[in-house]
Amino acid sequence: MKESSAAGRKNGLIIAIDGPSGAGKSTITKLLAERLGYIHIDTGAMFRAIALSASRNGVEADDDRGLEELCRSTDVVLKRSNGCCMVLLNGEDVSHAIRTPEISALTSKISARKPVRESLLKLQRRMGEQGGVILEGRDIGTVVFPDAEVKFFLSASAEERGRRRYLELVAKGEQVTLEQTIAAVISRDENDEKREHAPLRCANDAVIIDSTRLSIEEVLESMEKKVRERVPEQQTCFTDGREICGK
Repeated sequence: MKESSAAGRKNGLIIAIDGPSGAGKSTITKLLAERLGYIHIDTGAMFRAIALSASRNGVEADDDRGLEELCRSTDVVLKRSNGCCMVLLNGEDVSHAIRTPEISALTSKISARKPVRESLLKLQRRMGEQGGVILEGRDIGTVVFPDAEVKFFLSASAEERGRRRYLELVAKGEQVTLEQTIAAVISRDENDEKREHAPLRCANDAVIIDSTRLSIEEVLESMEKKVRERVPEQQTCFTDGREICGK
């Protein structure tokens, strides 16, 4: 693969962080973006927003024509506000509404559909093409930005990922069991790995990090070191209130 250079990007590097559900990608990506002064593009949140919209509009997960029309009429915007990344669905802040177990399960099905992936693929590329971004997802380093300057594949055992997710849900007041949550993680892994379009896989040139026995700080330090080896001085490219809509 042809190696790309940050010199061709307006704002800096493109950094890809892939991995399975519950590996800690969102937490790590957010913290790494803050340290580098980069924009965090949560592609998973974009798929969740489409899933929420499908649920609200009665569009079934296997209705490709309905999903294609839904994507065309749905506006998904990521906005940084007060240090946090807000997800706006047609102007509504749905940052919390997209994180329920029901929407998580639906997202696993919705994200496997070709019309949804193609629509969001174009949007993600427009969002990140100028660089100075960190994108997280399942296929960032393999499909969305195969020429990303730095790629990571962050994983952990299914049991550990299920335990982390269980603690998050319980803290939010959700009525779930540890066994159910681990089973859901394993099911999501199978769906992501076996889907026809852009399945979850590790890019050949990605740095693999198993976070099962690592703290957040240890993972973060390892990633930051790798990034700064490529470009010692990072350029700050976002300001609070900036919207990332890819239009």
